[in-house]
Amino acid sequence: MTVHPSLQTYADAWTHSVESIAELVKPLVEGEWNRRTPCPGWSVRDIVSHVIGMECEQLGDPRPIHTLPRDLYHVQNDHQRYMEMQVDVRRHHTAPEMTSELEYTLIRRMRQLRNESRAPETMVRAPLGAEQTLELALHMRAFDVWVHEQDLRTTLGQPGNLDSPGALIVRDTLLVGLAKVVAKDAGAPHNSAVVFDVHGPLEFLRTVRVDGEGRGSVDGAPSLGPVATLAMDWETYYRLACGRVRAQAVEDRIKVDGDQELAAEILRHFAVTP
Repeated sequence: MTVHPSLQTYADAWTHSVESIAELVKPLVEGEWNRRTPCPGWSVRDIVSHVIGMECEQLGDPRPIHTLPRDLYHVQNDHQRYMEMQVDVRRHHTAPEMTSELEYTLIRRMRQLRNESRAPETMVRAPLGAEQTLELALHMRAFDVWVHEQDLRTTLGQPGNLDSPGALIVRDTLLVGLAKVVAKDAGAPHNSAVVFDVHGPLEFLRTVRVDGEGRGSVDGAPSLGPVATLAMDWETYYRLACGRVRAQAVEDRIKVDGDQELAAEILRHFAVTP
């Protein structure tokens, strides 16, 4: 790799996850590509189509000219319509077509990353005609492919990589949204603290502190008198935060101490991904 040092972590995590995705889907027979995944509205084929499409856009390929059907219940806003285009255009592709396009796209992307000489702050293409820095683009691709790798693993009954390089990026990215969930969305009291104790393949303890103005911040120091403590395993945490499951479906995997009503509000607003 010749990418800039600040991009290397994201490039390595992305590579680890996309290679895992390719290995997971390579042996699948035709019918398995239609299996539903935890990603709302998407099958195995749809997730792989999304990965292919997003990497093609990073390569600068033109977007497909395609009209979406009107009966896609899970498509409800412009962002979802944008993402669905690359998915729906491949819905009738066969298993060999999917695996060969994925392999070819990943070869092209890996070559692009090996030869990457642009600075991290270079502006590049982003969804909906926007722009973002190269560093953010690669960060979000590393995040996206790890979450979708886990979607596929859940569907195919092949757990793994919950502590991979991509998992660390996903953890840190999800934690950025935690202060807003607690302080604003759930309305935690001013001058209070809520502790999250996460165990499993990734273990971490984080405290969200809400100041006298109602602003939240996250740190790694324990609180002596939290208003609530939520304990759960890492898989449950990321699935909740990525909107893959609702709290009611995994309540046996969540332990709450303290203010039960506040904890319920936090869990109700826990999903931070679009």
